[in-house]
Amino acid sequence: MPEHHHRHGPTGSGTVVLNLGAETGALIIHTGREWHGREIEISRDDEQRRTHSAVRERPVRDGVFHSAVYPDLAAGRYTVWWDDRTPAGAISVTGGAIAEFVWPNSAAPGAG
Repeated sequence: MPEHHHRHGPTGSGTVVLNLGAETGALIIHTGREWHGREIEISRDDEQRRTHSAVRERPVRDGVFHSAVYPDLAAGRYTVWWDDRTPAGAISVTGGAIAEFVWPNSAAPGAG
C-alpha cells in the first residue's frame, strides 16, 4: 500500500454524511488502531480509477473504533487494495445500503 499517512484527529459525531439512494451506497472498512492515518484505496471492478479514504478514529458510546468511510459510491462490486498491486478482498455495495468490510489481520500475500 502506498505510504499515505495523515494526522487526523478523531471524527466527531455527525461529521460523516452518507449519501444513500437507489443506485448509491456507502462502504465502511473497519481496521485496527495501527492503521490510523493511513489511506486505503478501493476501485469498482468495472473501472480502473481508484479512490481512497483515510482511516480515522471514530468515538462511539462504548469506546473507539478505527475505520475508513466511503460515503457516496455507485452500486457495484469493489476491490479493496492492500497495496498498489495486491487486493485485500472484495465487497459488493448496494444502493440504499451500507456495506462493511473488516480489514484482514494477517499480512498481505507474499509479504513477510
